[in-house]
Amino acid sequence: MRSTTSELQQSRGVIEHYREYLPVSASTPIVSLGEGNTPLIYCAQLSKRVGRDCKVFVKNEGVNPTGSFKDRGMTMAVSKAMERGAKALICASTGNTSASAAAYAARAGISCLVILPAGKIATGKLLQAFAYGAKIIAIDGNFDDALRVVRELGEGHEFVIVNSINPDRIAGQKTAAFEVVDILGNAPDFHLLPVGNAGNITAYWEGYREYERHQRSTRLPAMVGFQAAGAAPIFYNRTIEKPETLASAIRIGNPASWKQACAAIAESRGAIDIVSDAEILAAQSWLAKHEGIFIEPASAAAIAGLFKCCDSDEAAYSFQKIPEASRIVCTVTGHGLKNPDPILARMKELKPVAANVKDVRRAIGL
Repeated sequence: MRSTTSELQQSRGVIEHYREYLPVSASTPIVSLGEGNTPLIYCAQLSKRVGRDCKVFVKNEGVNPTGSFKDRGMTMAVSKAMERGAKALICASTGNTSASAAAYAARAGISCLVILPAGKIATGKLLQAFAYGAKIIAIDGNFDDALRVVRELGEGHEFVIVNSINPDRIAGQKTAAFEVVDILGNAPDFHLLPVGNAGNITAYWEGYREYERHQRSTRLPAMVGFQAAGAAPIFYNRTIEKPETLASAIRIGNPASWKQACAAIAESRGAIDIVSDAEILAAQSWLAKHEGIFIEPASAAAIAGLFKCCDSDEAAYSFQKIPEASRIVCTVTGHGLKNPDPILARMKELKPVAANVKDVRRAIGL
């Protein structure tokens, strides 16, 4: 049975869709799981929080094939690796990279080695890496230690590194900025996002600049990144030897794309700021309950940052002072089921009642 045009369109993936802006050729074997084309959701309640007739949109990257934004870069990294004859991939990971690398390696029919910090990976992400068949090595150390080991192993040419130190990853991730402009018709005024290893803020800025150069947009947004307070090397301008935050995806003390992220922030006249773990959890819960979008804690750093900009004079930006009718995009990077542990703790409080209307009414307070 032949595929219809609409079916083929749905499964194109970001390389086929944005081929003219990516470093691929007719000989590049495209390894795709249909990533990209993620929703840019207008959020009425978030917009109300900002006020001044501003419109807030959430770019929901949690609906990518493995549940995070990493798939955009991974399709590029793995496709280029296959073009160069790679037999195995390797990555260090706080979770999402391992899931994505393992999935795309499986799709390509090659092996994947994951180096991760023992006891520091969210359950959902570790489960994915196992399910996709990766070889997983846990080390006594943090993500920065894992990346150091990966760099050393990568020098032996047995593996292709698919962390964001690989420029093909950044090339794929910039397609998210293209999608934002394609939907809005122009770049937003502000773009807020979490910052961990700092590849994403780097990639978005590259994408926005490229679209402006090609006259697909007429302006550039201010890039505003948010780090967890216990893992904020860029904000504090120093390496954090032992980064700590419950937002495991951004628990990084020495970002690989530190220099590039600082350039993106400076060139866009943006800022870097911090949010506490308590603010992150509150934002995660708020977004689920008020906008119906369930995200992992690291993603909620962008939403917590938005609230900080609305409510605090000490924030990187005070949204009470920005122009009316500004358009603000918040990237949320991963699905809530990636890291369910904070929610599971609350679920344990659920106690059964007798199976009759009287007891049910009493339990709900009627």
